[in-house]
Amino acid sequence: MDNRPIGVFDSGLGGLTAVKQLEQVLPGESIVYFGDTGRVPYGSRGKDTILRYAKQDMAFLLSQNVKAVLAACGTVSSVARSVGEALSVPFIDVIGPSAKAAAAATKNGRIGVIGTAATIQSDSYRSALLRINHKFEVFPQACPLFVPLVESGFVAPQDEVTRLVAERYLAPIRAAGVDTLILGCTHYPIIAPTIAGVMGKGVTLIDSGREAALATAEALKAQGLLSQEGAPRQVGYYVTDTPENFMNVAELFLGHSVEGRTQRIDIESYPT
Repeated sequence: MDNRPIGVFDSGLGGLTAVKQLEQVLPGESIVYFGDTGRVPYGSRGKDTILRYAKQDMAFLLSQNVKAVLAACGTVSSVARSVGEALSVPFIDVIGPSAKAAAAATKNGRIGVIGTAATIQSDSYRSALLRINHKFEVFPQACPLFVPLVESGFVAPQDEVTRLVAERYLAPIRAAGVDTLILGCTHYPIIAPTIAGVMGKGVTLIDSGREAALATAEALKAQGLLSQEGAPRQVGYYVTDTPENFMNVAELFLGHSVEGRTQRIDIESYPT
């Protein structure tokens, strides 16, 4: 048994989709969430910048005495996985669990992947899928505008701006005849209804946040790191921009208020 919290981080708000899933899968666990809202998005940055950000993000979480780190960020999972694997605590990313779920879901072997520019350029999802089955056909598509749209609150299914962007991005993948689509950024499940509407019936969406949360639960159980039953549960949120902006949108994503539990930190004070 281990009552320390689980550390979760993302470039901004998207990782809250993983937090929401963790709260359902592991309701007795404490969580420390870090959203780098002052430097979002990561997906348009160069590799060296992403590596530096990832090192600082993980250094902050380790300072909070976490027992495991979940990188709820497709970009970091794709580009900076080596940083996580060097940690002294279990590290879980979104790539492997999502690829495994997509492989199990597909019927025709044609799988789409959407993510940030850095995630798609890394080819991480394609590589993971082909390791599972070299016969899979993988169709990647960068969707760089999705993150700022989500961060700005354009998340309603009826929002025409987000729908038009989705139609533009998803047209090639829909034309390829995929039956499974990996939402390779944890921001994307927030607009899953819009994405599903554009893709049409018969296409299974893989929620990278949910798959990562399930993988985290499995890892903690396997290593005997689950919290003791009845232990007090706490969830804290940390950001690098004004907490007010984060709190307003976070409540929409989580379904509950985070007021009084959100603090701003100086991430530049943590080592790279």
